Amino acid sequence: MMEIDFVRSRFIKHFDGKTGNVYASPGRINLIGEHTDYNGGFVFPGAVDKGIMAEMRANGTEDTVMAYAIDLKDRVDFKLSDPDGPRASWARYIYGIALEMKKLGVPVKGFNIAFAGDVPLGAGMSSSAAMESCFACGLNDIFGENKVSQWDMVLAGQATEHNYCGVNCGIMDQFASVFGKAGCLMRLDCRSREFEYFPFKPDGYRLVLLDSVVKHQLAGSPYNDRRNSCENVVKHIQAKHPEGKFETLRDCTWEQLDEVRAEVGEEDYKRAKFVLGEKDRVLGVCEALNEGDYEKVGELMYQTHEGLSKDYEVSCEELDFLNDIAKECGVTGSRIMGGGFGGCTINLVRNDLYKNFIATAKQKFNDKYGHEPKVYDVVIGDGSRKLC
Repeated sequence: MMEIDFVRSRFIKHFDGKTGNVYASPGRINLIGEHTDYNGGFVFPGAVDKGIMAEMRANGTEDTVMAYAIDLKDRVDFKLSDPDGPRASWARYIYGIALEMKKLGVPVKGFNIAFAGDVPLGAGMSSSAAMESCFACGLNDIFGENKVSQWDMVLAGQATEHNYCGVNCGIMDQFASVFGKAGCLMRLDCRSREFEYFPFKPDGYRLVLLDSVVKHQLAGSPYNDRRNSCENVVKHIQAKHPEGKFETLRDCTWEQLDEVRAEVGEEDYKRAKFVLGEKDRVLGVCEALNEGDYEKVGELMYQTHEGLSKDYEVSCEELDFLNDIAKECGVTGSRIMGGGFGGCTINLVRNDLYKNFIATAKQKFNDKYGHEPKVYDVVIGDGSRKLC
């Protein structure tokens, strides 16, 4: 985690020399449960020890926000009453979360804020959710007497993405950032919002991300296409079973999926097949963790990668290549993490195989693609909190 003094020195320098309160929120990993949140399924995230740190203080104005992005060396001032809000994309997260907290009854006035992050950008660790959660935590403390619940802060972060940043995301990223707990992963039911902490202390193993440092831009909207495929299957199952209530694939069985296979076409069938399988795999990982069976966890991770690559079709050549290297090196489990088409693999590696795996992956990837993957060791950390 970053040093408080690093953020504080910039806060003092760029504003009026006074100090405020310091807050932090983490990025996240997701062990298993991909593309399941919008299908009403389960996800299995954990907060990491990297994230966003912000110093904040009320500045005595009615609605003027003075914001400094330390990493970008960019200063933006704006009014919360301005219906258009700031143009800078990073400042829109501050503007959006402030307005969403106001909707929850927090009397947000003008404030100063300086923030920095050490969560890697573009690696699928949700730096945007870390920002929203951090800013919400600060505004709740400074102006709201901490009366807004953790769940409402999660939903305020999601609403910020939807209403001010143009991203129609689920709730996993904000949930993990707010509710994270050191040494624990969390199983979240995206339909009921019930969740449970699972101790994650893999003696003899470690989690590591390999970032391919590629992002493929695809024509059209691949995320929406897959969402539509899933909704189409649900619609056909509902038509066949008018007596039932089918809101998402979570409500559907394998038998019902097979009944509509011919009608929905092979592409939609394969995508729904992945989602139903992923629901079962998340529950399988929970059982394996309770039994301390990390080999089983790894086996299920490989199955998820295969499904994401062949059935859901969100992988790419580079990620499949990293997954193949993991298999060759005897890595316990490996899969794409995140939406796909680039980004990271998440790998569960035995300690004695770690050095050889990283060296081999760097060498082979560089030989084939002309650059090394970035390596991020994962430490499971705490969620949003006030530091001082």
